[in-house]
Amino acid sequence: MSERLVRVEGLVKHFPVHMSLLDSLLRREVPMVKAVDGVSFTIKSGEIFGLVGESGCGKTTTGRAVIRLIEPTSGHVLFDGVDVDELPRGEVKAYRREMQIIFQDPFESLNPKMTIYELVAEPLEIHGIGAGDEERRALISEALNEVQLIPPEEFLFRYPHELSGGQRQRVAIARVLILKPRFVVADEPVSMLDVSIRTEVLNLMLDIREKLGLTILFITHDLAIARYMSDDIGVMYLGKLIECGGTHDVLDDPDHPYTQALMAAVPVPDAERRRGDLPIRGETPQPINVPPGCRFHPRCPYAFDRCKVEEPPLVEVEPGHAAACFLQDEFHAGRLKRGRLPEDQAET
Repeated sequence: MSERLVRVEGLVKHFPVHMSLLDSLLRREVPMVKAVDGVSFTIKSGEIFGLVGESGCGKTTTGRAVIRLIEPTSGHVLFDGVDVDELPRGEVKAYRREMQIIFQDPFESLNPKMTIYELVAEPLEIHGIGAGDEERRALISEALNEVQLIPPEEFLFRYPHELSGGQRQRVAIARVLILKPRFVVADEPVSMLDVSIRTEVLNLMLDIREKLGLTILFITHDLAIARYMSDDIGVMYLGKLIECGGTHDVLDDPDHPYTQALMAAVPVPDAERRRGDLPIRGETPQPINVPPGCRFHPRCPYAFDRCKVEEPPLVEVEPGHAAACFLQDEFHAGRLKRGRLPEDQAET
């Protein structure tokens, strides 16, 4: 098994915009929504990689493309050294068992007409696991025990609407665990849950990761949750990965203005303490109309002429910590004060 279980290289997913007949006749090219536009990262075996960013930045599309739930436009996803995108269709099913996903809303991802027994048994039937009903029931009971739905007998023949939100998400996790996957995409798994039970589900996932050695791509917009869950982290903006590295390195010492802005927006439970304000301007551009050069430059207080015409590459500022900003070395060395527009640099 490779130390780096998942390697994503130049992943791209563009969606064509549906147009009327008249628009299609007048246009030479079909406009594309650039949901994911050249994302690369690796996830070490047994670790959690957090993918964070605002809604619409492309993180969910990235997660679904990584496990081939949607077909990428281009790029490569290597799972334990095997290029998943080049697998024949007949072999994808076997790899799908190794790579699973936990969806954001358990009420929508669980069929309301099926009992908990039927829902958790469905993956077994699809993959032909279990010699008979007795063996499958034992596997289902084991999976429900893993997610702390105890005793399992009280839940087997209930329906999703009879459970709480936290219990439904535990059923969704049980559906994943019953296949014994090695890699799981967790797409905002607690965002639909009450705050009071989020920590329980997060701790459950950490315990399961430790016990089963799972590798997880954890997608969230909440930086506090990302810090709590992730070993490494990647920050996305408008379809691009703009900073990545160890979670504490990135969040405690961000070297990209967008990451700095995200951190400045995190509430601090201390009346005497204030974070520096970063004057980000305007709204996030639409992925159908991506700005030239650096995608963040229309909102960045540090932007200068070069940012408008040239896209900064993702470059290491220290081993394991990279940022896509022309001023990343200035930030990292502390020569440019975060949260303040440089006095010697006029806005353009």
